[in-house]
This record gives sequence, C-alpha cells and structure tokens, in this order.
Amino acid sequence: MDTIVITGGSRGIGAATARECARRGLGVILTYKSQQQAAAKVVDAIRDDGGRAAALPLDVTDVASFAAFRDATQQALNALGGDLAGLVNNAGQGLFNPIETVTEAQFDILMNVHLKGPFFVTQALLPLMRDGASIVNLTSATTRVATKGVAPYAAFKGGLEVLTRYMAKEFGERRLRVNAVSPGPIRTDLGGGIAPDFESLLASQTALGRIGEPLEVARVIATLLTEDGGWINGQSIEVGGGYMI
Repeated sequence: MDTIVITGGSRGIGAATARECARRGLGVILTYKSQQQAAAKVVDAIRDDGGRAAALPLDVTDVASFAAFRDATQQALNALGGDLAGLVNNAGQGLFNPIETVTEAQFDILMNVHLKGPFFVTQALLPLMRDGASIVNLTSATTRVATKGVAPYAAFKGGLEVLTRYMAKEFGERRLRVNAVSPGPIRTDLGGGIAPDFESLLASQTALGRIGEPLEVARVIATLLTEDGGWINGQSIEVGGGYMI
C-alpha cells in the first residue's frame, strides 16, 4: 500500500489533504512544527475512519534536521506499511507587509519556509521514494496576481513554481511526477486568516463569487498523487474558482 508525506499537515489545506488522501486509500505521514495536538487530531480522525496515519515533528527551516527526519519517516513507513509514493510540500507561513517595511529576518524566514525548505526536504526524501512516485508543491495565485503586501511570499512561491519544472525534468528517469498546485483565496488561518471585508473583496474578484475551502484544493492534490493524475507532469495548476480572470 502506498504512503505519502505532507508537510504542514496539522491544519488548513494540509490537514484537508491528509484526510482526503486517506479516504482514497493512501497512508499518510503528516508533519507539524508546533501544533502537535492539532496534528494528533487529524491522525485520530483518519484512524477512526479506518485509515493509516502518523504525525512527525518537522521544522522546514532547519535543513540540518532533515537527515533525522528521513530516518523517522522510514520508521513511520515501516510501521504503516507500504512504499513512499508521494510528497506534498505544503508547510507555509504568511506575511502581509509592504516591501518598504519587510526586514531581512522576515525575508529569510519566508525564503527558508517556501523555497529552501521544499528543495532540501525533497532532496532528503528522494532515496525513500519508489519509482513512479508523485511530488506536489504548494504555490500561490499571488505569483500571477500582484497583491500588495505579499511580495516576498509571492516571489518565493514563484521560485517554487520554477523549481517544480526542474524537478519534473531531473526526476523523469525515475518516472517521478512533479507538479505545483496554486491556490487562489482559500479560507484558512495562514497569516491570521482572511478578514470579512477582505473576503468580500476577494469573492467579488472571483468568477464563482466566493473564496475557496481547503477541501477543494485537497481534492486536486489527491488527484495528482494517484493514477488519476498519472499523465500530468511539470504543471502549475491554479485552484481558485476563476480568481482575477
């Protein structure tokens, strides 16, 4: 049986993806940084539904810890059964500041979370992945639509989109598929969540007239991780209900 790793799986899109993938028969190893209780609730919910799940701590900014994380992932795979068939680089952190107020420390943390972390987490887990596995990198519609206050976040998500294509090219010999999923406005608590007035504005800018829910993104990610997405590779798929078209 196949098992996947989802970074930042304790809440939001990551938690919804963990539950949706488990519903489709995949084992799930989700990671958390500080939200251990929230991660445990996701694991318990999956197990209560008859699925296989485990939670591991991971700070995606701490590259030195990734070798130990790989070992812990192998132990979790042994316990859950199955091969490592997928990786979802989802862990994220928001920042809403105009360019002139962004500090170097804020810039660096966003780079480490959204670009450097996914690069080296993927590198660390590659030896465990079976041939034909799937990698999904979470990017953002802010790479297409310039939104004041999210320049560093969007810039690194843009870098991750480029990295996605290079991963797809370089990993092709092992038949590893690599795609990016780019959410539009979604109802999560990233960066403190979306204020009601701002939500109304975003809904008015979306063709379907509302913002999205985490499950709607999770379904697309799960599809890319299974054979249903088996001929999709090197793509960035926006999931935003027609945001700013």
